Amino acid sequence: MADFMVNLWDAVFTPGATPTLLLATNITFAALQLTLAALLALTYSIHFVILSTLCAGLWWAINWFAYELQQAQQKEAEAERIRKSRSGGSTPKKPVSQPGDVADDEATETEVETAPGVKVKVSHAELDFQPSAKDEQIKSQILDEVKSVSASTTTAGTTGLQPSEGESRYRKAPSDLSASSNDFGTDSEWIKVDEE
Repeated sequence: MADFMVNLWDAVFTPGATPTLLLATNITFAALQLTLAALLALTYSIHFVILSTLCAGLWWAINWFAYELQQAQQKEAEAERIRKSRSGGSTPKKPVSQPGDVADDEATETEVETAPGVKVKVSHAELDFQPSAKDEQIKSQILDEVKSVSASTTTAGTTGLQPSEGESRYRKAPSDLSASSNDFGTDSEWIKVDEE
């Protein structure tokens, strides 16, 4: 029994579901189910049936999770064994990334701000991009098209985003000012802000 308690104490600080911890969990849930059954027999209260059902569901879920965790660890161990056998028994070394490769870890990525407030993670290989002559030609074609479109919209007058002559440029105030003043402050508060 003393050996079990020492193993249980060590299992608490060991990652994963150890057999000692699972055994202690199952014993605890079985004792809780017996206690709930005894209380149900003494009081005939529906509450103990509900608690017993919840306890049984949690008990089953913990055992299911431990089983799935064990299966995942076995698959990982098998994959590691296969990797070692393919590499000739040595631990696999990380391949040297080629230009254009996208790295998996964050250590080889850099955040690039594309627009104000928008950050995108880009690998170092993509930052070392040198445009070819064809890339420069495509870039100049796109810029020429954008310039021609912007010139045609400014000469045509309105772009459709601006209000027409009959429309107001100002936002209309809500019809019920008493409801909106509670949400956004009173008019006198806004006047004070404008004066400052």
